[in-house]
Amino acid sequence: MAGLLASAITLVGCDTGDQAHSADSASVEENTEAKVESFDITVWPELQPALAVDAALEARIDDLLSRMTLEEKVGQMIQAEIKYVTPEDVKNYHLGSVLNGGGTYPNNDKFATPQDWLALSEAFFAASMDTADGGTAIPIIWGSDAVHGHNNIVGATLYPHNIGLGAARDPELIRRIGEATAREVAVTGVDWTFAPTVAVVRDDRWGRTYESYSEDPEIVKAYAEEMVKGLQGEKGQEDFLRGKNLVATAKHFVGDGGTVRGIDRGDNIVPEKELAEVHAAGYLSALPAGVQTVMASFNSWNGDRLHGHKYLLTDVLKERLGFDGFVVGDWNGHRFVPGCTVDSCAAAINAGLDMFMVPSDWKKLYENTLAQAKSGEIGAERLEDAVRRILRVKIRAGLFERNRPLAGKDGILGNDAHRALAREAVRKSLVLLKNNDNLLPLKPSQNILVAGDGAHNLSKQSGGWTISWQGTGNTREDFPGATTIFEGIESAVSAAGGKAVLNENGEIDGEKPDVAIVVFGEEPYAEWHGDIASIEYQLGHKKDLALLKKLREQGIPVVSVFLSGRPLWVNKELNASDAFVAAWLPGSEGAGIADVLFTDADGQVQHDFTGTLPFSWPEYVHQSVLNPYHEGYEPLFALGYGLAAGEESLVSNSLTEDGETYAAGALEDAWLMVSRPRAPWGLVIQDSGEPVAVTGNRASSGEDENIVVASIDMESQEDARQFEFKGLRPGKVRLGAEKPQDLSRYVNEGAALSFDVRVDRKPELPVSALIECGEECVADLPLQSELAKLEPGSWAKMSIDLQCFVERGADFSSVSSAVAFASEGPLQLSVANVKYVPDAANADSIRCEG
Repeated sequence: MAGLLASAITLVGCDTGDQAHSADSASVEENTEAKVESFDITVWPELQPALAVDAALEARIDDLLSRMTLEEKVGQMIQAEIKYVTPEDVKNYHLGSVLNGGGTYPNNDKFATPQDWLALSEAFFAASMDTADGGTAIPIIWGSDAVHGHNNIVGATLYPHNIGLGAARDPELIRRIGEATAREVAVTGVDWTFAPTVAVVRDDRWGRTYESYSEDPEIVKAYAEEMVKGLQGEKGQEDFLRGKNLVATAKHFVGDGGTVRGIDRGDNIVPEKELAEVHAAGYLSALPAGVQTVMASFNSWNGDRLHGHKYLLTDVLKERLGFDGFVVGDWNGHRFVPGCTVDSCAAAINAGLDMFMVPSDWKKLYENTLAQAKSGEIGAERLEDAVRRILRVKIRAGLFERNRPLAGKDGILGNDAHRALAREAVRKSLVLLKNNDNLLPLKPSQNILVAGDGAHNLSKQSGGWTISWQGTGNTREDFPGATTIFEGIESAVSAAGGKAVLNENGEIDGEKPDVAIVVFGEEPYAEWHGDIASIEYQLGHKKDLALLKKLREQGIPVVSVFLSGRPLWVNKELNASDAFVAAWLPGSEGAGIADVLFTDADGQVQHDFTGTLPFSWPEYVHQSVLNPYHEGYEPLFALGYGLAAGEESLVSNSLTEDGETYAAGALEDAWLMVSRPRAPWGLVIQDSGEPVAVTGNRASSGEDENIVVASIDMESQEDARQFEFKGLRPGKVRLGAEKPQDLSRYVNEGAALSFDVRVDRKPELPVSALIECGEECVADLPLQSELAKLEPGSWAKMSIDLQCFVERGADFSSVSSAVAFASEGPLQLSVANVKYVPDAANADSIRCEG
């Protein structure tokens, strides 16, 4: 964001001082404390290329290169998103690749059939091979994020996310999942998957934690090899990369799981030896297995962006580690390289990037890259090397011959065999953390109450990267053939003559149940939208805890099934549960959970709990960085912990519930809206009619669209919200909570309300920032004059001392709206990164006026 902020305004309060917490990871460029002046390449193993040099293949590449124009070569280095490119564009610009981003479908149709996907693929291929203009025929390669099955298409089999697979401790299972995923993707005509993620996570606050197999580099290393072999096939075999197999991607190179405070796209500040031995572990098996592409990471290492890191991309990856495939960028990731923009970045190519991922701005990038190649800013040798690598992968994958025996074939996508495999993976992923009095497994002949908002919720159990990018906005009809957790329970119980009743809120109508199964956990998220400031589950709104306690108070044994993309601090929920199962994000085959929760009709164990923790589980709320490789390792449950059926718990029934007492260091930032509203806060449009909740990332509006709230991009995808007030009448948009929150500690810590702001239409009538603490408790701070000073269309940072709101009557012990923006007239205002930041206001702050 440093390059986007034209000005910084302090209304009241001092500099926010929150760079370490900022969701804007561009600020990490300023952190140079650990910057190294020299590198030690000897810490990296010296590997030979996975595949021997093929003289005939290289000669074929030489021939192609000799016939290609400079325009065609530059085109090969561009990957555009299918929403922003046509087959005609592919032909005219000789584009090398297309991709579908999360939530993008052929014809912009969420319910596009496999035949629709294949038809678009064939159209792109035909355009790339069209030589009517005298050009050289080079087949397009289509990439897709098939990260837990072919998760972009309705009806596909969805496997547990990687964190659950890590709990299974079964590399052979991983290979089979890779094979099945490749088959389903191949049906739709897609050639290439951006998987596997081989990150080794160090801070569980990272929003992509669930994309990692484990905090243990050895587990990641073992799994990376098997997933690559499953997707691509075994090198040396006739079907390697062909037929039913795909091109795989090891991502994100390198260190994405080790950023400071778990901030996605942030800075990984570690010695080179640790980078090589821990964060690169997955590459040390994926590369020898023959992985053909590597995706550069958004993150920095010791302050330097990976997309522009010549030492790591070229000296280490390509030369020391022997990688002879091509390096693809991440979504506009090159723009973070110093001196670069989305549409111009010679530095990334010169550093070793071979293909830009540039979804929408590809034409301008193409033109600038072509000009840089002509001028010599991008050297001819580097350009030739990039294109050679791309052609090498395309030839190896048989794309010229278009050998696709599964394309369009029925009976593969979401078939019974694949669903059975996914159900097996669900069973093996479950980790039993607590089991008082050997409550589990349950007898299915009992009267079972099933509660919690995750029990009958396929969207929640599948998580992010599911049909849509964030995994939100999906309904039951988007998962044909899938089973919810409740449906699996109901089937098992009914077959044994028992009774399973679903009531999300745990209400009992009639006979008291023998046991309650409560399914709850995190809402879906992806990438930085999942970054959190605290690992405490449901911080500030313990809705699920209240449900557990309500059932326990009635003398009903409670089994908790916890859906999450990471370990979270759940001591209170553990204390309120008789048994507790970490179920992670199981995907489409929720019935696999019932397979383990219940015995068979004769009381015999059907499938034992075999999953063990792939990540250490915290005992205290400050333990977001917790693994056995660091000093002071004192988890509640250690890496590798997991009970089997019949084993008593090793955990106390009275775990500490005072998280803050044990918190290390100063009070953390309170994230109110960082990329998305953070629970318990939600955006609400308050107009003349009933309040309108803004759900997900979709545009929402009040009565006659007087106020419209939409997701927009500030620094990254949908990381800001635009509030458009048409001025038909006064109204406001507020970040409200269902129950008042006690935020008084932030006032005591001298905090400021900090947010990024952009004004696209200046206010003509009064505008205010509000803190609300009930209908009769509203603190109003005029903003019109300050907003009017801003340059329209440019982002700025604002900081308001919370004491200003105290002086105007705010009671921070009972906050119902953490901030609200009210306007009496027309205004277009965008905001992002809304937080309460401790110690951001001091005695030198400008005081409130008016």
